[in-house]
Amino acid sequence: MGGHTGKPSRQGKTILNLFIGYDEQEAVAYHVLAHSIIRQATSPISITPLCRDHFRAFFTRERGLLESTDFSISRFLVPYLSGYRGYSIYMDCDMVFKTDVTQIWHEIKSIGHPAVWVAQHDYTPKTNVKMDHRPQTSYGRKNWSSFILFDNHRCHNLTPDYVNTATGLQLHRFAWLRDEDLGTLGLDWNWLVEEYPENPNAKVLHYTLGGPWFPDHRKTPHAQDWLDEYQRMTGKPYG
Repeated sequence: MGGHTGKPSRQGKTILNLFIGYDEQEAVAYHVLAHSIIRQATSPISITPLCRDHFRAFFTRERGLLESTDFSISRFLVPYLSGYRGYSIYMDCDMVFKTDVTQIWHEIKSIGHPAVWVAQHDYTPKTNVKMDHRPQTSYGRKNWSSFILFDNHRCHNLTPDYVNTATGLQLHRFAWLRDEDLGTLGLDWNWLVEEYPENPNAKVLHYTLGGPWFPDHRKTPHAQDWLDEYQRMTGKPYG
């Protein structure tokens, strides 16, 4: 992380800090996502894997039965890990970028000054089962927390103690913020594959029901976008 947590700069004078959820079950997804970001970025970025084993000293809560990944809760440690300075982006690993991540500053420059920015989805999941066969839960503000731009110094209430003890719903529904502190990103920054129609203009594809690295989802919509990125990274087809 290196302390590069300055304010956003459209001139690229500060490093944009990105945190990607990491789970061994989807390691290949993490690396393809990181590759898609690095390949298209036009100014300096820093990518940190949000790996549970790296912060067991202060993240002590047990993984819940409904948590489908190791980063279901730990994503809310990003402001703490950033020293409550500057701006950071958290994202799930089951995504692929189709644009330059630093273009996000153009998206938020005239939105005021919220504490976080998210794509504010309003939908009901199409399936009752997650990609790992765990029960799919439906709740208000679902999937808002899968891609978050934090203004870290305005998120001091996300301490390790709070993240260790708050309920999953309190965290994922942003109960720790006032509604007026929630900013809006366009849905194309977190386009839910299968839940939404195919979108050639999506900036970030989110394979929320399962990506093509899983055998059962090899033919999911937008699978080719991910498969193409894998081949750019490795020089060979996936599988």
